[in-house]
Amino acid sequence: MRPGVFCPACGKLFVDIKKYYEGGRGPRAPGRESALGLGVVTSERMLGICRGRRKFLAASLTVLCIPAITWLYLFAGSFEDGKPVSLSPLESQPHSPRYAAAGQRERESLEVRVREVEEENRALRRQLSLAQGRAPAHRRGNHNKTYSMEEGTGDSENLRAGIVAGNSSECGQQPVVEKCETIHVAIVCAGYNASRDVVTLVKSVLFHRRNPLHFHLIADSIAEQILATLFQTWMVPAVRVDFYNADELKSEVSWIPNKHYSGIYGLMKLVLTKTLPANLERVIVLDTDITFATDIAELWAVFHKFKGQQVLGLVENQSDWYLGNLWKNHRPWPALGRGYNTGVILLLLDKLRKMKWEQMWRLTAERELMGMLSTSLADQDIFNAVIKQNPFLVYQLPCFWNVQLSDHTRSEQCYRDVSDLKVIHWNSPKKLRVKNKHVEFFRNLYLTFLEYDGNLLRRELFGCPSEADVNSENLQKQLSELDEDDLCYEFRRERFTVHRTHLYFLHYEYEPASDNTDVTLVAQLSMDRLQMLEAICKHWEGPISLALYLSDAEAQQFLRYAQGSEVLMSRHNVAYHIVYKEGQFYPVNLLRNVAMKHVGTPYMFLSDIDFLPMYGLYEYLRKSVIQLDLASTKKAMIVPAFETLRYRLSFPKSKAELLSMLDMGTLFTFRYHVWTKGHAPTNFAKWRTATTPYRVEWEADFEPYVVVRRDCPEYDRRFVGFGWNKVAHIMELDAQEYEFIVLPNAYMIHMPHAPSFDITKFRSNKQYRICLKTLKEEFQQDMSRRYGFAALKYLTAENNS
Repeated sequence: MRPGVFCPACGKLFVDIKKYYEGGRGPRAPGRESALGLGVVTSERMLGICRGRRKFLAASLTVLCIPAITWLYLFAGSFEDGKPVSLSPLESQPHSPRYAAAGQRERESLEVRVREVEEENRALRRQLSLAQGRAPAHRRGNHNKTYSMEEGTGDSENLRAGIVAGNSSECGQQPVVEKCETIHVAIVCAGYNASRDVVTLVKSVLFHRRNPLHFHLIADSIAEQILATLFQTWMVPAVRVDFYNADELKSEVSWIPNKHYSGIYGLMKLVLTKTLPANLERVIVLDTDITFATDIAELWAVFHKFKGQQVLGLVENQSDWYLGNLWKNHRPWPALGRGYNTGVILLLLDKLRKMKWEQMWRLTAERELMGMLSTSLADQDIFNAVIKQNPFLVYQLPCFWNVQLSDHTRSEQCYRDVSDLKVIHWNSPKKLRVKNKHVEFFRNLYLTFLEYDGNLLRRELFGCPSEADVNSENLQKQLSELDEDDLCYEFRRERFTVHRTHLYFLHYEYEPASDNTDVTLVAQLSMDRLQMLEAICKHWEGPISLALYLSDAEAQQFLRYAQGSEVLMSRHNVAYHIVYKEGQFYPVNLLRNVAMKHVGTPYMFLSDIDFLPMYGLYEYLRKSVIQLDLASTKKAMIVPAFETLRYRLSFPKSKAELLSMLDMGTLFTFRYHVWTKGHAPTNFAKWRTATTPYRVEWEADFEPYVVVRRDCPEYDRRFVGFGWNKVAHIMELDAQEYEFIVLPNAYMIHMPHAPSFDITKFRSNKQYRICLKTLKEEFQQDMSRRYGFAALKYLTAENNS
């Protein structure tokens, strides 16, 4: 930066004379331009860039005079006997005492002058700042504004000539966005995998944002179920989400043949003017494979730069696709030059509607399809064909708003430094495996948001009131009623904790059985039990509903584990529901409830992840459902539980083989040596010889594994970690008059594992045990209130046990 330049937009005065001389750029001969001349030229250039604050023009011109005069003074002082004195060490003459002494005196004098000038600059900046502070409000502008850092351009040549300079300019005028202005974002999302991608995109947006957000999600029924639950349990302040049924829009675009891997959903951005609310004037449209590296408000501010009939904000395509030279006979859709990429779009909806956008794109698509037969890049082909005919519609965004990481990309021209990056677009089918010079950096940035703890994004926007949320208000009321001085406060608080939940984390397919006898195995687990999944899938061929308690980073580890397992990838009837970690307790009953709530079969087998069911148990239970008429009676079928202490076990293939292993001491009845009461009512002695189902009575601390109808009561959430979580549920079933029926030819075996963290806390922490006892007593009191006289037996049984 040359000396004597004042920027009225950013309030900076650039008079760094000392650096100017030390860098060897000072005047060295009479024939060079004067410092004043250089300063004037530079000032004109800078003032040409720094537009928009003409109200301070007079002040800035005054300030400019002072450094210019100072420069002349210094320049004049740098001559001795009509000859310039060299200020560069390279030009000094050490062998001459006269030159050495004169140079030393001149440098000392110059340093004193530089310090004086810098002090004057600071004083001038303070005065100018005070003058701005005293300016009338209507002249100063709205103080509740935030600004983008980017000087947008619609000029393709200027973009290519100076993209980096425009991106990192210190002095570009910055379009305004109201502090609490809501930013609208539209995303088309369909299916299980795309829902995962949306979460990562949303995380990157939330991480940088400073404004309220309103997401408009055009989703199929699967994505809506997943994302509605996720946002409802995420509870991010100042974020609103609306859903639009993508299946209802299929008829609008189904007539367009599309070869792109996105399928029919890749065409739905064409109908946003018709789909989104009529009063919505503008929206940012994003693909699901986008990652933000800056505040989305900066992109929203670009709308202020649209002029005339510009209604579409797009980045130029960064590959040669539309040039038609990628291979022999390559024939792309018509486009303007390289065309435009539709991964990031700014839509002026109100103007588009007035221009009859629907009619415009339909006529264009019909005309081009007569020769092209189908689209190759979905909606992008049609957008480009329309722009080719109507170039005035588009405002070209700088390419850092859509750095495209596809094969043969030219995206490297969009950035020179990390600070230049705004939006990264993984628009190759290879996604993270795409070849790119800097792909490792981009991949790490993406993985950062992928594994970032989403709970940290639940932050309030200071100064921006959030919309009233009934669920949030009820939660705050419930928490306020708790006594924080209570020694069991943390236990009680966990009951009301809302855990972020991502349903159907992997692809899920289930075909309902025609005879309505299907049974789903229900279980919950954490990261340390992943090794049990493959074994359970081999033992149980029916549908499975699992709730996994994981952190964001662990969820990605699980994803990689599952995708690397042939056993798990071959099973599409296993539903994995991620409940994200929060708090200090393992919410075992919440996890069970999540898994139960999303069972799609009439019956459930309520198991635990450490148990392997006998081979063929799935078909045996379906037959027992019919035999015991579970459809019209309240019955809980008990599957007897056994255990082994051996990590390597030759699993018994029949009841006779199991009995032999019991007699040999290879197997034991479950927990016979530490918690006999838990399964004693099953009556294992009778089971050894039983050939038909038999009924048993409830007893205190009974906690068998049962098969019940899908409409059975939920588990009580007050019980977390270890202790009484299943006991309370079985007590509730008994209170609702369920019959307990033991199946004579069914069994399950518990596999050994290291003690869980929660059972260790139970055994070592006296306060933990005291609180568990308190919760038990409160649960029994609640049972008495709900079930009256019939529930008295639970108090009596507890006292006698």
